[in-house]
Parts: sequence; structure tokens; C-alpha cells
Amino acid sequence: MSTFEFSVSPEEQHYLRELVQQSILTRLENREDSIPEPPTDRMRESLGAFVTLKKQGHLRGCIGNVQGSGPLFRTVWNMARAAAFEDPRFPPLSRAEFDELSLEISILSPISECPDVNRIEVGRHGLIMSDGMRSGLLLPQVPVEWQWDRETFLTQTCNKAGLPPDAWKKPSTTILWFEAVVL
Repeated sequence: MSTFEFSVSPEEQHYLRELVQQSILTRLENREDSIPEPPTDRMRESLGAFVTLKKQGHLRGCIGNVQGSGPLFRTVWNMARAAAFEDPRFPPLSRAEFDELSLEISILSPISECPDVNRIEVGRHGLIMSDGMRSGLLLPQVPVEWQWDRETFLTQTCNKAGLPPDAWKKPSTTILWFEAVVL
């Protein structure tokens, strides 16, 4: 896997952060959707993205699209809403919680099969582990936040998928990897 060379200018970062907030607020306040046009063509590229919401440092919602299925700015708009209102681990976000949120946007590289688990770099790669109908994803920043080494990262990705902790060692398990630009 070559290094993901997607850069985001300060203007684009500001736009995406405002986009997340506006997406959530228009839903909370029952206002008409009006997605602002992106400042650059780069925001129209078809890339996967995740939006992570935290409240007082604790996860409050995280939803994403691993592969691009339309312009990045629309994906971020939709994932912001999904993280706030559709993450099955949490009740829908309330207006009172909105001001307490911090947000993170992860723009994903294309996904490919990991050729060798020894090449996985904690903090650089995100993983998708799957076997049969079970699948789980962890973003590159997760093992850094939890101070995991590579093996713990692999094990925890199996856990997220509902697989046995050592499933990453089995030939039936598919391990995909990707990189992300985190804003």
C-alpha cells in the first residue's frame, strides 16, 4: 500500500467541520436542509469517510462509509447525521448535548487486502476484519488512543467483528487495510 497522499487545506477543514455541525443542527432544529457548496473540487472526489462524535472525551457516535459512493462533502453530511442519530449504540443526540460535542472526520483511502500483518503500522493503518457474515472495522486512530500494539489491534478488530480473538491468524479471515486523513 502506498502512502495516502490526500491533503486538506485549512479552508477545506473549516468547511467540513462546519458541514458536520450544520448537518446535525438542521436536523435537531427541524430546519430545511441546505448543503453548502464545497470550496474546492477536491471535496467532490468520491472517497469514504467517517464522522466520530465525542462528548466529554467519550464516544457518542461514529458512523462512516468505507468506500466512496458519491462526493466527499455529501458523504460527510450524511455520516454526520448518521453518527448523531442512527448509531445503534446510542440514543439519538439531543439539542442539549450538541454544544458539548467534539468531532473528528476521517477521510479514507481506497481499501485493499493486507498482504502481510507484519506490515500493519499502528496509527497509519485502519483495519477491516471479516469472516463469513461477520465484519468489523477500526480506524487508524483507535489503537493509538488505546495504546495498543499491532497484535492487540488485530485482536480488537476481531472482537469488533464478533470473531474469536485469534481469528486474524486463520486463513478463512479476510484482513483489509486502509489509511485515513483525520481532521
